[in-house]
Amino acid sequence: MTTRVYLDNAATTPVDKQVLACMMDTMEKNYGNPSSTHSAGQEAKTVIENVRRQIAKVLNAQPSEIIFTSCGTESNNMIIHSCVDHLEVKRIITSPLEHKCVAEAIRDTKMRKGVEVVYLRPDKMGVLSLTDLEDLLKSSDKKTLISLMHANNEVGNLLDLKKVSQLAQQYNALFHSDTVQTIGHLPLDLTDIPLDFASCSAHKFHGPKGSGFAFIRKTSRLKPYILGGPQERELRAGTENVAGIAGLGKAFELAYDNLETYSKHISEIKNYAIQQLKDSIPGVTFNGLSGDLNSSLYTVLSVLLPFKNPLIGLQLDMKGIAISQGSACSAGASKPSIVLMMLLDDHELENSTPLRVSFSHLTTKEEIDYFVQAVKEISSSSSLIENADAIHR
Repeated sequence: MTTRVYLDNAATTPVDKQVLACMMDTMEKNYGNPSSTHSAGQEAKTVIENVRRQIAKVLNAQPSEIIFTSCGTESNNMIIHSCVDHLEVKRIITSPLEHKCVAEAIRDTKMRKGVEVVYLRPDKMGVLSLTDLEDLLKSSDKKTLISLMHANNEVGNLLDLKKVSQLAQQYNALFHSDTVQTIGHLPLDLTDIPLDFASCSAHKFHGPKGSGFAFIRKTSRLKPYILGGPQERELRAGTENVAGIAGLGKAFELAYDNLETYSKHISEIKNYAIQQLKDSIPGVTFNGLSGDLNSSLYTVLSVLLPFKNPLIGLQLDMKGIAISQGSACSAGASKPSIVLMMLLDDHELENSTPLRVSFSHLTTKEEIDYFVQAVKEISSSSSLIENADAIHR
């Protein structure tokens, strides 16, 4: 097999060569423990603080509000659990469309702490009603945390962070947003958009796995999540991953320095994929708002193929195409994801096949052509099998 096409960038992205070089250089030269007072330790500490200042500047935040973690999952858990344990949150407003790490962290607070959990129900397109959100905020005087993701990791629907932030402020609620799919791909001004908490994973924008950060607004008064040392403003004890943080910083720099160029290219690729699929696969549709370039994240396209084939991921892989049938964190599941179960009716679930196609600035039109042709061939063979089954029945 010589052809390899990678279309699973929402799961992870390949590490940029400049990021890899930066990390190798850091591991070689800045090997000191950042907590040590000698020069080797302080040189490593300088690397970390430079990245912290760099990120804060781009996001229009304070450096002290950027707390380095291992990934978005850790950041989300840190924020949700600490809000309940330390800030006396008694109610969480969320949605059934959240990433598994958010959904399970919230479910855990309900089971262990008796937190009231209220779900905003999406419509058929996966859109959440901000009118419903305001009604919920009006309905109780319990200390409330809103936890809603910026862009859905499966269908790409975008949330208006500014409007939700304003509602949170108006009703004295805290607002946490899982921004793992959008940081590195969309501009985010945390002064203009006054949300309280956000999360990031470097590997979503060509950085290393195992490196991320939490944005924690300094007025939140969050307390330590991991105990045992003064690292990360005493919020997360443990020796810092200096090379990982350096790689995160380099990937972040490249993402925002090239944001206009990358986003233009990827948007064109997504639009091209939509058109090619429509032209080649009669009856194809797109889940949520992912087929609308103005209302969804430009890196994600959720496709609904008009035939049933649970093995299509394996068949595409055999043709050299890496793709997902849902969230990477739900890989191997025998049933559709919660997100798709919320958006699709029983007929669609029984007779269609979902695919999540996700792009990067490395994706080419030739790769899309190869992918669409492969799906077309699989579609034809699936139709023949379905017709044969119908005859035997």
